Amino acid sequence: MLDLCLINCKLELGIGKVCLGIKKGKIVSIKRSPASAHETLDLRGKLVLPGLIDSHVHFRDPGLTYKEDFRSGSTAAAAGGFTTVLDMPNNIPPTSTPQAFLKKRKIAEKKSLVDFGLHAGVVDPHDIGLLAELRPVSFKIFMDLVDTTFLQEASVNLSGCDLELPLSLHPEDPTTVHHYTRTMKKEGDQTSLYAQARPPEAEDIAVAQAIAISKKMKQKIHLCHLSTIKSYQMTKNAQNNGLPVSFEVTPHHLFLDASYLERWGNLAKTNPPLRDHEHKLGITELAGIDIVATDHAPHTLEEKNQDVWNAPPGVPGLETALPLLLTLVNQGKLSLNHLKRILCENPARIFNIPHKGFLKEGMDADLVVVDLAQEGVINSDKFHSKAKYSPFEGFKVQGMPVMTLVRGNVVMEEGNVLENKGKFIYSQINREK
Repeated sequence: MLDLCLINCKLELGIGKVCLGIKKGKIVSIKRSPASAHETLDLRGKLVLPGLIDSHVHFRDPGLTYKEDFRSGSTAAAAGGFTTVLDMPNNIPPTSTPQAFLKKRKIAEKKSLVDFGLHAGVVDPHDIGLLAELRPVSFKIFMDLVDTTFLQEASVNLSGCDLELPLSLHPEDPTTVHHYTRTMKKEGDQTSLYAQARPPEAEDIAVAQAIAISKKMKQKIHLCHLSTIKSYQMTKNAQNNGLPVSFEVTPHHLFLDASYLERWGNLAKTNPPLRDHEHKLGITELAGIDIVATDHAPHTLEEKNQDVWNAPPGVPGLETALPLLLTLVNQGKLSLNHLKRILCENPARIFNIPHKGFLKEGMDADLVVVDLAQEGVINSDKFHSKAKYSPFEGFKVQGMPVMTLVRGNVVMEEGNVLENKGKFIYSQINREK
């Protein structure tokens, strides 16, 4: 007997309804007719997608939990349809030693409602070997904080590991950023000046450097939050030439432009900055994008209300990403199959996440149920995240997540988030080793 049977599900538009059978947290059957189960849920023809995977979140835990923690962040994830999150290492202390990694994993195992992976930071490249044994999803380096020698040394140490882990890079050139920041600070404290302090060429130079390292070192590289059309074109060319380079784009860089800096000020401040129309990536590039990741980066309103040079960069995104993209689906600008690729399948492939990202027998029963007809208005006061602000405030959307399941457990229903115990996504692989 099944643990749970979901009946009257739609897996594709224009195709008949099916029943999903779930047992011990796995999808064990996809059939036209229901099977006997301890519990049956009637989804009444709603669409079911694989649980979303966010490859780029900042849950601030440990050390900065007044901004967010694994409890509040994973609650926001479940509310937004995300069943797996990959957390970045720039908390306090940074997740750049085996001790810090294990401490953070233990915290997440106690607090997280959804499954999770951890990116590792790199402070000393010689720690990479020991950290790799703990199964980070990648090693994250902020290119605006290091030089080329550091990047190459990190790549050499990573190549010596048994596991083929990517370097995840924040691509901004430090020399360009430092030069323009000194210049712009003399002009005042408008948010538009901050954007000019991190100009498109800072990203383009760093992306070219990252691609060169990938080519020279045969290193798998993942580029975070691309924002310029030139960087996008260089990366696509690298992929077409067979280099192991992948990339992500955020919803705020896709949907917003530099004019929102004038409207929202520091609430729209992020790194890299929102771009003008001449340089920015847009919706028209969605077909070629590998991953849409939120770069969920919460701060307090008190911090955001500082002057532009001291206010921290970053916006929350877990609860807005899916409604924004489903709106494009309703508008005919994005297919459901491509939405699944950029939010589910490609993150699982690129970061080698087992049993997730696909809706088929044998996979974890990570699911998000969607009501494509439901309309709403983005209202940050209703966020489950501790960060109650958004540059998408007031956006009208059509298409909402109405239920989220993690390994067959309902963790969100009609906006209400329920108890669950998230797991480290590589636990099974560690046991097998």
